Amino acid sequence: TELGVERRFVPESCPRAVRPGDFVRYHYLGSFPDGTRFDSSYDRGSTFNVFVGKGQLIAGMDQALVGMCVNERRFVKIPPKLAYGSEGVSGVIPPNAVLHFDVLLIDLWNSEDEVQVQTYFKPEKCPRTVQVSDFVRYHYNGTFLDGTLFDSSHNRMRTYDTYVGIGWLIPGMDQGLLGMCVGEKRIITIPPFLAYGEDGDGKEIPGQASLVFDVVLLDLHNPKDGIAIENQLVPESCERRSQTGDFLRYHYNGTLLDGTLFDSSYSRNRTYDTYVGKGYVIAGMDEGLLGVCTGEKRRIIIPPHLGYGEEGRGNIPGSAVLVFDIHVVDFHNPSDSVSITVHYKPSNCTVLSKKGDYLKYHYNASLLDGTLLDSTHSLGKTYNIVLGSGQVVLGMDMGLQDMCVGERRTVVIPPHLGYGEDGVEGEVPGSAVLVFDIELLELVSGLPEGYMFVWNGEVSPNLFEEIDQNHDGEVLLEEFSEYIQTQVDTGKGKLAPGFDFEKIVKNMFTNQDRDGNGKVTAEEFKLKDQEAKEEHDEL
Repeated sequence: TELGVERRFVPESCPRAVRPGDFVRYHYLGSFPDGTRFDSSYDRGSTFNVFVGKGQLIAGMDQALVGMCVNERRFVKIPPKLAYGSEGVSGVIPPNAVLHFDVLLIDLWNSEDEVQVQTYFKPEKCPRTVQVSDFVRYHYNGTFLDGTLFDSSHNRMRTYDTYVGIGWLIPGMDQGLLGMCVGEKRIITIPPFLAYGEDGDGKEIPGQASLVFDVVLLDLHNPKDGIAIENQLVPESCERRSQTGDFLRYHYNGTLLDGTLFDSSYSRNRTYDTYVGKGYVIAGMDEGLLGVCTGEKRRIIIPPHLGYGEEGRGNIPGSAVLVFDIHVVDFHNPSDSVSITVHYKPSNCTVLSKKGDYLKYHYNASLLDGTLLDSTHSLGKTYNIVLGSGQVVLGMDMGLQDMCVGERRTVVIPPHLGYGEDGVEGEVPGSAVLVFDIELLELVSGLPEGYMFVWNGEVSPNLFEEIDQNHDGEVLLEEFSEYIQTQVDTGKGKLAPGFDFEKIVKNMFTNQDRDGNGKVTAEEFKLKDQEAKEEHDEL
């Protein structure tokens, strides 16, 4: 005669129980005491949806549902007076029938409910939160209130990308995403009137269903965003900052806003080399690389409309905010020339280096970021060259001009006057600016341009006869070489310094051996000032 309620299963967590006025969705089996079934929501494939305590149910069920939790199962015995009484239901329930219901509560909400947000992880740093009109990328698992999964972006392996607060989402999600930080995880519970309402979505979501979204926010930007720059390390000395048209070499780590690494120049062990401000890189990077110093480290945050846009690229998803942590190794401009800074110059500096001089000097060679490349000090010997003869890179030939013995200077050489785009494999990176700290130790004056040998005194009028020691009217290479060696040894003549003796002499002999037969005759033999200057107007 009395209502009987047996709680056959009660979930451990019960954040909310049914109260009069709530709307519920539940499954049930209806039977008579002898076990005969008269009704079942399972057979219809849909829950029974109804308000509690508003007279829409038989009185016994109205009472039996109060206090139930979602996922709770109750066995309810309802006497006739709280069911269909003495009249019953024609053809279904006889008069004065006791009814048994096996009830499982699936869903529960109230018309006064609002969106519920439960944050269970929030990053320590939260520089920015979701606002109306922001564009977000997030992953989610969507379940009903009983935990049944109806959708998941994780299963599709693709984030859900959308604007917030402009009607692209159901109203409850529009509200639930506001105020989130990138990296934050929250559970958003949405009543049906802020979701898909009475009709559901016509697919997986039934009408009047509460929805639960477990969301992690991966990305956030606004279409009005520009790039953001965070200076991490700026050198104390910054004599020059990058400008449009400069060529930069820099290292970088590229990540998404949630910290996912998508690329790194460090992993390739090679800098990224590019012009700045000329469209060789994405627009945001073009802008972010302006105004940097050599050695500077900065973070450049680039919204997708200044990055790879809606389509993305490679392992960069569409509409992704990009974060580049860069370290500027060096930069130059194609119009740059050699830069010379003199640190010490002797007071008695009268003889200056010029083309053709033989120089001995020490140097330390480094990159613009200070990386040491080479040093003569470590080898314990000087570097020796003939200035202007092409024995060193063009920039060094220029940097050693007009230097006196004892002088110390720093020579900065742009790559187009150094080792160019290719560099030297294993030693000098391509497109690298080079820095040489130089000390000139010795200078041997060279000969006038175009001369390999000069006389220190008057030239003998019988020069050919003196060279032709056997007086046969022909001079062989051996005779010629022996004579030149004697002139140098006795101080009567001088060879161009810094060159191999045999090569110079052979070159001189070849110039005199005009018919190329290995012998020089008196008719062939001429001093340099005796040689007629040939005209080549036809060329």
